[in-house]
Amino acid sequence: THAPSTQTAQTNFFTMASIGTGYDLSCSTFSPDGRIFQIEYASKAVENSSTSIALRVKDGVVLAAEKLIHAQMMIPESNRRIDGVDSSCGLAISGLIADSRQLIARSRNEAASYKSTYGDNIPVRILATRIASYVHAYTLYSSVRPFGCASILAGVDKDGPAVFVIEPSGVSWGFHAAAVGKGRQTAKTELEKLKLEEMTCREALKEAARIIALVHDDTKDKPFELELAWVCEESNNKYERVPTDLHTEAMKSAEGTLDEMDDEDDFDN
Repeated sequence: THAPSTQTAQTNFFTMASIGTGYDLSCSTFSPDGRIFQIEYASKAVENSSTSIALRVKDGVVLAAEKLIHAQMMIPESNRRIDGVDSSCGLAISGLIADSRQLIARSRNEAASYKSTYGDNIPVRILATRIASYVHAYTLYSSVRPFGCASILAGVDKDGPAVFVIEPSGVSWGFHAAAVGKGRQTAKTELEKLKLEEMTCREALKEAARIIALVHDDTKDKPFELELAWVCEESNNKYERVPTDLHTEAMKSAEGTLDEMDDEDDFDN
């Protein structure tokens, strides 16, 4: 039996490396082509999760999330995917809910620590940087694993409305509007069509509800509950869950828009 040639051995080596063989056991190990597979796996957990979006408009920010109803006996508004961090900031999550609870708790601790030290609410940008650093720390050691969730941090501070996305790698980005989760590509396409700088939060609520309803796949996914929250002039720049009447109005508007789109498709066919 002849030993494999050097070229064949190198080909097998890089093939194994490209699919993570031997290099995905620890997030502290790089593959030969510079990848960290556990971070990619964490990102895949986000991609397989329900969709969350945020819109930054002229008078505040709106957060929306698609929460799948896994059982008919579930209590409404339990296992939230959007939660408050401090009085003027909220966090929307896609990915593993258990991981997200840890990030929400950490965010609240950072916000409380900043207020205790400086006597003021933490700016959204600084909070995003601190949480991103915390998430990044979980990609450096073999004894831990990356967070299997991506978060959208949105709020209003002295610099105005702000939206940041924090990825499982520990990278944070500032956006005018953002989407994470399974339907992110379709959601981003819809968000890019909006004139956000001209919109109010009330108008953004209807658009957010429409986009979440649009990306939800009725044929594959379970029924969903729409979560909506905002920080805007109407809420005195405080984080609040959207009032029931506005929530219902936004959902009816979204359903009506989708029905019109279906009717147009049927007419064209």
